[in-house]
Amino acid sequence: MSRFTQTLASITVAMAMVTLAAVSTVAHAQVDNKMDMSQMTDGEVRKVDKDAGKVTIKHGEIKNLEMPGMTMVFTAKEKSLLDKVQPGDKVKFTVINDGGKMVVTDIQTVK
Repeated sequence: MSRFTQTLASITVAMAMVTLAAVSTVAHAQVDNKMDMSQMTDGEVRKVDKDAGKVTIKHGEIKNLEMPGMTMVFTAKEKSLLDKVQPGDKVKFTVINDGGKMVVTDIQTVK
């Protein structure tokens, strides 16, 4: 095999590996972003402060954080999440503990 052919084969293999890694990463992100609604916490929006990126929610037990139900202020991961909700809305939401800060990563209104 010529040196050119070997180099071309190496480049082709490397490109295939990069493509597979990218496809795997995208597929994993899609699964993570579409969390099962049953794993989300039920709540009711009490207050929305879009400028500060905060939302007050009266919520049930947050199982992934082993937190009992209460009313508390959360920070929105992205302020645009708060465009979806207003006080009085029944919601399902996902929250994480980010270094002691409770951060809403997803919020959806429910009927």
